[in-house]
Amino acid sequence: MSNLEEVLYNLVRPMADNVDALKVEEMPSSNPREVVIGIHADDEDIARLIGRKGSMASALRQVMSVASHREDKKVTIKFEQEKDAD
Repeated sequence: MSNLEEVLYNLVRPMADNVDALKVEEMPSSNPREVVIGIHADDEDIARLIGRKGSMASALRQVMSVASHREDKKVTIKFEQEKDAD
């Protein structure tokens, strides 16, 4: 797990009810100066992480932009719901 992935995981873990389904992973990007990090979680947890009108997602992106400043990279966060195994 990269440093930015670990920072984001530590930010979202306390907000998730189902921590077992929570995954934070770096995704491929065509731009070498961009880091794309995906958050995979249950439907309810994704809704909580995005927040009303995207307020929580915006705050997470803002914190991650500060965290990535040292590496001089842009961070993009993607929220994805886990598919039910039913």
